Amino acid sequence: MGSLSIGHWLIVLAIVALVFGTRKLRTAGADLGSAVKAFKEGMGDSPMSAANATAPATIDVEAKDVTAR
Repeated sequence: MGSLSIGHWLIVLAIVALVFGTRKLRTAGADLGSAVKAFKEGMGDSPMSAANATAPATIDVEAKDVTAR
């Protein structure tokens, strides 16, 4: 009643491939990969956002003359 052996996992994988088909599984894998990529970009861990993070941030501040009344 412990963990399943590699033979059991192969049988489960074969049954899943027969039920869903390899095309659906491939599409689901690609969708999952793109979702993970989008999540990483959203969290700022992607190389593209790291390149943007090194750019200096500029803030436009308008100086106001404040005089004591």
